[in-house]
Amino acid sequence: MQLTPFHVAVQVRDIDEARDFYGVKMALPEGRSADKWIDFNMFGHQFVTHLNLEIGKHGKVSNISNPVDGHGVPVPHCGVVMHFDDWEKLADKVSVFISDFIIEPYIRFKGETGEQGCMFFTDPSGNALEFKAFRNIEQDLFAK
Repeated sequence: MQLTPFHVAVQVRDIDEARDFYGVKMALPEGRSADKWIDFNMFGHQFVTHLNLEIGKHGKVSNISNPVDGHGVPVPHCGVVMHFDDWEKLADKVSVFISDFIIEPYIRFKGETGEQGCMFFTDPSGNALEFKAFRNIEQDLFAK
């Protein structure tokens, strides 16, 4: 089966803040939008932010933490599996404006099957994002 783009929608506390974070800082192209939602092209996938006024001007969505390889992985989270060179470029880009990574960019399973770059951070509304890349994406994406 050929992979097709995913569609993920997250709630945000402020639509202009979401536009700045995803559209300006992360440089994701903006698609359709309205007063209460924005479509972004997240590396070929449809990522949508929906305004939720109940979060409050300074509030955040909540996540729990699940221990994985000595790190607290936030749940829920979403993101993109990328080619390694694209992941390295993204890690450099977001390191300019993300000062509090949940998990800083690092290499997991170095030298092993499934070797991958991985990083976690949140948007201003608290939505947890993971971006990862496999050295050999075709072989390792679904490796056991």
